[in-house]
Amino acid sequence: MAAAALIAAAAPDARAQQAPLQDKPFAEHKIVLQLSDNDPRKQGLVLSVASNLMKHYDPDKVAIEVVAFGPGIELLRPENPNRKMVESLVAQGARFDICLNTVDTLEREAGKRPEFISAATPVQVGVAQILFLTENGYTLVRP
Repeated sequence: MAAAALIAAAAPDARAQQAPLQDKPFAEHKIVLQLSDNDPRKQGLVLSVASNLMKHYDPDKVAIEVVAFGPGIELLRPENPNRKMVESLVAQGARFDICLNTVDTLEREAGKRPEFISAATPVQVGVAQILFLTENGYTLVRP
């Protein structure tokens, strides 16, 4: 029985992997922003909300996580005109998650893996990451 438990513990988890919770011990507010479309206005709105929250609260007092999946991952492509804003928010402590299920689907369709910026944190399933965050005290906002 103990050997089976050790083997199970050593085996990779077959379920979707979530990014761990942000290490922000003084965060009084935790927000997850969902981005699931490739509308430039929606991208701008998500970035504006994140930026405004950083300004309103001290960046150490707010944990902001943007989860991009489906067409929303276009925000995290190297050629996206909002790249500098994303990188600026990451430098202030926000996190941008990219759904690997979406990336894998695009790779199957195009025959090559799409590139995304290094500031993006890969998660296996974007919606599972949102669920994980909301179950851990984050408030979901879908601008």
